Amino acid sequence: MSKTITIGGASGFWGDAALATPQLLSTESLDYLVYDYLAEITMSIMARARTADESKGYAVDFIGAVLKPNLAEIARQGVKVIANAGGVNARSCAEAARALIAEQGLDLKVAIVEGDDLLQRREEFAAAGITEMFSGEAFPKLESIASINAYLGAFPIAAALERGADIVITGRCVDSAVTLGACIHAFGWPRDDYDRLAQASLAGHLLECGTQATGGNYTDWETVVDTLPEAGYPIAEVSDNGDIVITKPAGTGGTVTVGTVAEQMLYEIGDPQAYLLPDVACDFSGVELQQEGTDRVSVRGARGHGAPEGYKVSATYADGFRAGHIWTMYGRDADIKAEKLAGSIFSRARMMLKQAGLPDFSETSCEVIGAESHYGPARRVERVREVDVKIAAKHESPRGIGVLLKEMVGMALTAPPGLTGFAGARAKPSPVVRLFSMIVPKAQVEITVECQGERFSCNDTVTQVFREGEHSPPVPPEAAAGTDAVAVPLESLAWGRSGDKGNKANIGIIARQAEFVPYIAEQMTPARVAGLFCHFLAAGQDRPVERFYLPGPAAFNFLLHDVLGGGGVASLRTDPQGKGYAQLLLAESVLVPRDLAARFELDIL
Repeated sequence: MSKTITIGGASGFWGDAALATPQLLSTESLDYLVYDYLAEITMSIMARARTADESKGYAVDFIGAVLKPNLAEIARQGVKVIANAGGVNARSCAEAARALIAEQGLDLKVAIVEGDDLLQRREEFAAAGITEMFSGEAFPKLESIASINAYLGAFPIAAALERGADIVITGRCVDSAVTLGACIHAFGWPRDDYDRLAQASLAGHLLECGTQATGGNYTDWETVVDTLPEAGYPIAEVSDNGDIVITKPAGTGGTVTVGTVAEQMLYEIGDPQAYLLPDVACDFSGVELQQEGTDRVSVRGARGHGAPEGYKVSATYADGFRAGHIWTMYGRDADIKAEKLAGSIFSRARMMLKQAGLPDFSETSCEVIGAESHYGPARRVERVREVDVKIAAKHESPRGIGVLLKEMVGMALTAPPGLTGFAGARAKPSPVVRLFSMIVPKAQVEITVECQGERFSCNDTVTQVFREGEHSPPVPPEAAAGTDAVAVPLESLAWGRSGDKGNKANIGIIARQAEFVPYIAEQMTPARVAGLFCHFLAAGQDRPVERFYLPGPAAFNFLLHDVLGGGGVASLRTDPQGKGYAQLLLAESVLVPRDLAARFELDIL
């Protein structure tokens, strides 16, 4: 008989709901609880916290909101806990956990994984002339760098569990490694069992964003919205052969369907045949999803094609300041008045900058939200009577941003009629944090594990190097010829989910029926998608949009390059992480045969 372990995904980001842990523990069926807290911006925040107080720099919520109220129950059930809550200070996080364990009189071992923090090597990287792996930009100025961290893998986590750890705390690791580490330990998989490593990595990818796999951000939101306040957190049942079932605690809100799982599978990926992780290069193109019962979806077919030779390493660095404000404009030509207001504000602010002897803004942004204009067709309406206008800028100093904020308020009485807003205190300048990514050979990264005073090396090795381009991309089937066609919204044919990867965005489109694939493939071309998002895409790109086909889940992944204005807090966009892009694409129309539309009762436009 195959062995199966049960893993609960209790955190998708730093700040996730505290109810996740007790909810998952209430199932009385868990072997592991896993927590993902880290994003690039999170690392920079934690780095600043450590600079101010050397005992900080980790996810304090993990200690106060997760462990403190739940440790006794975790110990009673014998559940192992794995979390990347260590941030840039895993040692202090572990000390806090050990103090809490002693305070509650429990017998639990805590281990830490270290080696991801490469900040002390910043001069070495600068001297080597390393450039940003996507943009080609030069290495940041040394004094501006806040953090440099390698994305570690799962084998050090497994080694810590093997030494008897009950709680494993890491710094920066890939989000899915907390799940893969549990599987490697439970099943004894070797480093070259790439297909199973890929399957368990997919399980981790499905858990890593919490309730996004159980109805959150779901295209068919109407079917679950009333139950989302009590949404269940995801559970992965992983077998020793790599098979996965995704489910959630009985009686909780939300839902687990092929649609929710497929959307999360395509979330924030690039080439689905080359989803690169430290331990395995995953190929998700042939993954098959099956509904096996209420809130139970089986996941099979991920493949592994070796592993990368290096670690992806991300640095965060300061790059000036930003701020902005959202105003509302009413009445005739509200959208035109909003644009004129923005122009007047920037003109006045530049006058004041010049008088103060300050340089110009490094970047400005005006987005009129609620009108179709050259700022983007997010909403198609006629006779616009009300819009929101977001006015923002970047400057090298907080003083320069302060000029914008003062003049923005000062011009309220000089605006066209219909201006109003809802706000408390005036906005304040906030630091811009940018991301710099590079590859560092694994042989140059020293990884250690410490468990209850025992410290040992756990450096990575690669048994089979992944080479990009060795696997031919699958080709979607062609649409049958015909003239009796009707237009339907893409949303009636597919689910969709979008997200960010640095300054890139991806849009996953999953066909609701295999019969719809040819028509989506024929009409939702990279050129059409590039045209739809041309107001966001950086100019001069040869291939601004790439499209990948996944025959297993009958899906497409669109990768949009250089589209987020820097992404994260480096962007002035209303949607700096591309979270709404899928909704824009799903509103597009697709022509399908009339008989196909009738057979599936599709909404005809």
